[in-house]
Amino acid sequence: MNKTVLIVDDESRLRKLVADFLSREGYAILEAENGRIALDMIDQAAVDLVILDVMMPEQDGLTVCREIRKKSNIPVIMLTARGEEIDQLFAFEIGADEYITKPFSPKILTARVNSLFRRLDRDKQFSYDGLTIDPTARQVLIANQFLDLSPKEYDLLIYLAENKGKALSRQQILDHVWDYEYFGDLRTVDTHINRLRAKLQDKHTLIQTIRGYGYRFEAAK
Repeated sequence: MNKTVLIVDDESRLRKLVADFLSREGYAILEAENGRIALDMIDQAAVDLVILDVMMPEQDGLTVCREIRKKSNIPVIMLTARGEEIDQLFAFEIGADEYITKPFSPKILTARVNSLFRRLDRDKQFSYDGLTIDPTARQVLIANQFLDLSPKEYDLLIYLAENKGKALSRQQILDHVWDYEYFGDLRTVDTHINRLRAKLQDKHTLIQTIRGYGYRFEAAK
């Protein structure tokens, strides 16, 4: 399902500009021309992220951000002409996740939105068929028992799990997990996969071999 972004600004041209860029990235867009309407929309619709102007009629963005934080952890990106350090610090203090000063590049704003969603997704704990991965703590559990994984084994598992259902070549895995400057043999991937599977015990079947190509993480959820 596409993530929904609520754009809150009293300037219709700015809302349209931002909406056009984010729509191209596949986001569903909602718009509000002031803070009061924005809060009503957040109560009524599933909103995944809010782009919020500071200077608006009826309720300014700082007030709206405070109200959002009373009942939700929805990420908030503040837009403002105020670029002073004290203004930015205050915005972060009341719960803003990002702070972008006007005028701004729509491409940069879009990149910030993408980056924020990626960061939030990485921080979520997720489970697959009884295997639980906690990215924040860098821990993996099976039946509430912690697995003793090396840093590379963990990085390998999280890369496979984050790309669940996708066929990943040995070269893709090597480039991502060992970084692009590593010139080792592709068999390094196979060796670490075998070690990882041994530690996953009966969950080793989550990592499927694609003969002559690489591996795929496959799970019901």
